[in-house]
Amino acid sequence: MNDHTTVNDYLGGKVSIRQPRKGYRAGIDPVVLAASVPAKSGQSVLELGIGVATASLCLHHRVAGLSLTGVEIQEDYAELARENGCANGADLTVFTCDLEDMPLPLRQARFDHVIANPPYFDRTAGHAAQDSGRETAMGEATPLSTWLNIAAKRVAPKGFVTFIHRAERLADLVAALPSVLGSVQVQPLQPREGRDSHLILVRARHSGRAPLRLHAPIKLHAGAAHVSDDEDYTPHIKSVLRDGTRLNMPE
Repeated sequence: MNDHTTVNDYLGGKVSIRQPRKGYRAGIDPVVLAASVPAKSGQSVLELGIGVATASLCLHHRVAGLSLTGVEIQEDYAELARENGCANGADLTVFTCDLEDMPLPLRQARFDHVIANPPYFDRTAGHAAQDSGRETAMGEATPLSTWLNIAAKRVAPKGFVTFIHRAERLADLVAALPSVLGSVQVQPLQPREGRDSHLILVRARHSGRAPLRLHAPIKLHAGAAHVSDDEDYTPHIKSVLRDGTRLNMPE
């Protein structure tokens, strides 16, 4: 094994991901994102900022027969994503490019689903990470509105766009949604009972006309506080993270 990478198991060992030992390392966010996508066998999925492909490959495990495509600006992460796709038996193509400078085959393609776990942190209001890979993954260099505009252009009519992001960016997300994306659903993810939601899933549909829906929060952890060293995920979230089951987000 490369000294600069580690191989980590997701979904209880059903998905194996090689990722940098230092830099951005996938947590539960891409797993939850994958669990929220209402994909069906035979459909196509584009992940913007695919990283090492954790979200796409967790989705591949849950839904067989998907055609997966990723865009990643960092060549070393893109190469790991390709390697991970092969290791997990996925039909995955990864383009190394900037979101705003996609090659012609991508600019001509439309996908049933476009998903993203964009950089969370506005670097006009914070400090950059020392590791360049982590900074690119976590620091928002490309505006959130650009991510959404590109997603809207790449998703097929009646297809879905699904993002996971920090709850504090909800206003930015909703305000930046292109007019072609409707039927917006917001799913808060609540750390514990009585706590504010820190993460949100936002799903929109191309040409959707349904009113915005704000769903009841899904709790990640059981109880009001962490009282031991053991994991205390709720049974539903434990099943999502360990078994690859679908997140209970309404369609």
